[in-house]
Amino acid sequence: MLLILSAGKLVNNKISWRGDSALKDGNEQKLDLSKGMYDAGDHMKFGFPMAYTATVLSWAILEYGDQMNAVKQLESAQDSLKWITDYLIAAHPSENVLIIQVGDPDLDHKCWERPETMAEKRPLTQVNTTSPGTEVAAETAAAMAAASLVFKSTDSTYSDLLVKHAKQLFTFADTYRGSYSRSVPKVQTYYNSTGYGDELLWAATWLYHATGEDSYFKYATVENGKAFANWGNPTWFSWDNKQAGTQVLLSRVSFFGGKETSNSGLHRYRKTAEAVMCGLLPQSPTATTSRTDGGLIWISQWNALQHPVASAFLAAIYSDYMLSSRTATFSCNGKLYTPKDLRKFAISQADYVLGNNPLKMSFLVGYGSNYPKYVHHRGASIPVDADTGCDDGFKWLNSTDPNPNEATGALVGGPFLNETFIDSRNNSMQTEPSTYNSAVIVGLLSSLVTTSSVVQSFM
Repeated sequence: MLLILSAGKLVNNKISWRGDSALKDGNEQKLDLSKGMYDAGDHMKFGFPMAYTATVLSWAILEYGDQMNAVKQLESAQDSLKWITDYLIAAHPSENVLIIQVGDPDLDHKCWERPETMAEKRPLTQVNTTSPGTEVAAETAAAMAAASLVFKSTDSTYSDLLVKHAKQLFTFADTYRGSYSRSVPKVQTYYNSTGYGDELLWAATWLYHATGEDSYFKYATVENGKAFANWGNPTWFSWDNKQAGTQVLLSRVSFFGGKETSNSGLHRYRKTAEAVMCGLLPQSPTATTSRTDGGLIWISQWNALQHPVASAFLAAIYSDYMLSSRTATFSCNGKLYTPKDLRKFAISQADYVLGNNPLKMSFLVGYGSNYPKYVHHRGASIPVDADTGCDDGFKWLNSTDPNPNEATGALVGGPFLNETFIDSRNNSMQTEPSTYNSAVIVGLLSSLVTTSSVVQSFM
């Protein structure tokens, strides 16, 4: 799916209905921002969710690269990751400046056209010292730090460059604290941030893994942990909230790093990660009631599958941390659970997505015999040989025919709480794919290829 959303001059393009696009992005500021990914079914490049996509994809590769390699998907995942990180590097032209958006969403959403033919103006939006954006700068730092570990053994020069940018962006994010939703109010309509403390901890944790520098570990587990970690309160992992991800990622240090006895903050992270896991397990005394009757974790009607897939990904990782560290059980209000219980939950969410649900429908395009045929995606909905401009392409949005081009691998938004799904191109709430959905489903499915030990260190 990430290939379908790729912008720029495509290399080794394997998708017949996609071509080069956005080649002039960034030209107005003498930058090459042609790469990166379109956010979803539109042609916007939103830096916040794109960076999160890169962070999660990196994490998936680091934990489950062997499984990806076994099914011949590792190289493709690495290529998609580098396509994003190349863009993020270009979007960070100086220490305290980060381009966070390419395109005007209001203009973009007034058009329905293929990316290869779009001609609208694509202005750049940035954060800087006078208009800070701590969460997006910190998330971009996390992405670069995580990706640096992916490329460390194959391209050390590129890996070092990513670490350099990650450190600069983290310092920028931490020094000039302020939400990008306040600095750039127009982002509130699409990717409004509910706070930046979680991104600071997430970025510091990834920088600790990438550099081994104790200052980042202390940042996340001592003073700033007390300020932002929300210990003891389980949350949902998403593009906006990284707390649960940070808790699981720091649990890795607790399981394998030997710092457990000397750091109370690290212990609190692990205990909160356990609380997250307890909430996910359906038989747990503290199980969340936020589920469909068919057993799917359900938090939001817009892009409903993001949360269950991300939660299942975390559960699979935590299960493997337990197995690899020979940790037999964890307690949920006195009741003990095992890694097998977590894996069973992760499989249940994956199975639901792939068709074991009341609708008997796969929400992953191209998988099974019954999957969405009217995906909300401009390029997929318009024939390659169609001659359309901004306005006249809407006939393809409103067409009653299935998409002429299949968005294979796209994870759509998903079902409503009552487990209904309207397969309509105009139903973007349920049928639109996204970069970050793609990252979490790659992670989840890779984790389930086989049961195996995870590496004890990313370094």
